Amino acid sequence: MPEDAAATIGRAASTSFSDYIAAQNPAALPSARNAANHTGTDLAPHATTIVSLTYAGGVLMAGDRRATMGNIIASRHIEKVFPADMFSVLGIAGSAGIALDITRLFQVELEHYEKIEGTRMSLDGKANRLAAMIRANLPLALQGLAVVPLFAGFDTTRRIGRLFSYDVTGGRYEEQEHHSVGSGSVFARGALKKLWKPNLGEDEAVKVAVESLYDAADDDSATGGPDVVRQLWPVVYTVNGAGARRIPERSLARAAEEIIASRSVSGREA
Repeated sequence: MPEDAAATIGRAASTSFSDYIAAQNPAALPSARNAANHTGTDLAPHATTIVSLTYAGGVLMAGDRRATMGNIIASRHIEKVFPADMFSVLGIAGSAGIALDITRLFQVELEHYEKIEGTRMSLDGKANRLAAMIRANLPLALQGLAVVPLFAGFDTTRRIGRLFSYDVTGGRYEEQEHHSVGSGSVFARGALKKLWKPNLGEDEAVKVAVESLYDAADDDSATGGPDVVRQLWPVVYTVNGAGARRIPERSLARAAEEIIASRSVSGREA
């Protein structure tokens, strides 16, 4: 490669992939979408409830499978929780299309940083990078196309699981013990307050997450509960010192069926 070309590439290199794209092709960024003619959010699928909680040795995140367009169920199969990298996960609530684009960009951002620097970004660094991406989406958020993620990961330095929430302005807030975002979050948080306890085992944490989503679905029409007919269960990831792992559907089915059975036996109405 000619020396001047190598020098040009070197000057353009950045640890931030999104900054590089902003300089080279800003129209490719999710925040560059034109919503000038947007007249409402009912035509855009929305993702809803995400919950996250710490447990002994790590952190867990779970999301239901429903997306809505106004009063219509747009999808019963959408996935809202994704691994960001080996030691972190991201859950999305809000405008589904933009949220998925931001998720993919964030995944590439972390992979790009690791390739440029030869090391993984710290958990605080990841949380800050995500905040910058959410902040860039503010103009669309003010037009009703908001994205409100939940971010969690295993801090390899402190050897604990941590979780972070955000607002549409890119404000980043570290949460303690557990948190939830989305339209059903008020009901999920109420369940988490009653069900969570220190030093939960992984299996117990999974059951707590599934039950909190069940409670959210009970009172929020935009949140989908466990679907035993279609065999659809929440998407659940755990993150600990061994990395991120998706909980198998058979484990989620067992947890959901235990919750449904216990409530059926007790004859609970409300």
